[in-house]
Amino acid sequence: MQFLPRLARHILTVGLLTLCAGTVALAQPTGKAAKGRKRYAFAQRDSESSYVQNVTKNTDEEQDVDGSFTRLGYRSYNDMLTEITALKKLHDWADTTYQRRVAAIPAGGAMVVIVHRQGPKGVEMSNLTLTATDKAGKEVFAQTLAPATGRFFGRDLYQGKAVIPFPKMEPQELNVSIRDAKLYQTYDYTLTLPAAQ
Repeated sequence: MQFLPRLARHILTVGLLTLCAGTVALAQPTGKAAKGRKRYAFAQRDSESSYVQNVTKNTDEEQDVDGSFTRLGYRSYNDMLTEITALKKLHDWADTTYQRRVAAIPAGGAMVVIVHRQGPKGVEMSNLTLTATDKAGKEVFAQTLAPATGRFFGRDLYQGKAVIPFPKMEPQELNVSIRDAKLYQTYDYTLTLPAAQ
């Protein structure tokens, strides 16, 4: 007689533990997000930004598989000044227009983040947090991107872009991470800040 209630308690306990374990398993990221992103043996220079090297693999093929393409670019103060000077000559701007544009250039240049995600809701830029640390591991810059949505890019992919003003710093190499809170993925880069002229 005592055997039956003990067996019932045991079955009930095992059932509850299984249910709890199943719930925890559902809350964890799955697939590539759970495994983490693959890393290059040696950082690869970005094809569009000479200041940036990719540490984690981030290819066009991956955007077709899981919509996780994330690119970091950097534009120095001198690069932006050269562009504005060329535009002044091209458009024959007044000196006041030119001075206003030059004054708007961030002293430390700007970081450009471009993402391709699946579905229009996947391109919410506020899911991304950018953190830069120096070689000693000290955080020198951190920012959660402003809310913004993307535009249709092709097939089921949408593109989002953010330009982040960067503070003026000494020439150095920084480690930059972009964390996607929705995909549970972190994208790592190396940024080489040029000397200001």
